[in-house]
Amino acid sequence: MLTNDRIGGLLLLAFSVAYGLLTFDIPLLPFQAQAAFTARTMPEALSVLGIVLSLTMIIKPSSNARPEVAGFLWGRGAIICLVMVIYGLTVRPGGFLISTSLFLIAGILILGERRWWLVLVASVPVVVFFWVLMTQLLGVFIEPWPEFLRG
Repeated sequence: MLTNDRIGGLLLLAFSVAYGLLTFDIPLLPFQAQAAFTARTMPEALSVLGIVLSLTMIIKPSSNARPEVAGFLWGRGAIICLVMVIYGLTVRPGGFLISTSLFLIAGILILGERRWWLVLVASVPVVVFFWVLMTQLLGVFIEPWPEFLRG
């Protein structure tokens, strides 16, 4: 019997298989061919995990109980999605540190936190730590400042 769970499982299976096939298009450097961890490792693991979970959704017996969605805050979810789109459009011109800090601050405020000291402590240090981790330890360059502050 085709239920909503099984339809969702089939869609997830199709997405995971397509994602898994696209991982083979990720180029590797010659010395990475025999490495244990490459640029393909995480996408391949995610596609295998998605395939296993989707097959579980398709095979498992489903319940007839319908999910209750009446109490969800759909407006907040839509606003967070809009803030994510705005963040994606502003991260390059606005710089990583400022754009990501504002994105996290907005998300935390949308979710209902009103203590400003907690909002700032939970967002700004996390962004700075992640930027330092990516640029200094992993060697990935991320432009930290807006275009007008770049020297």
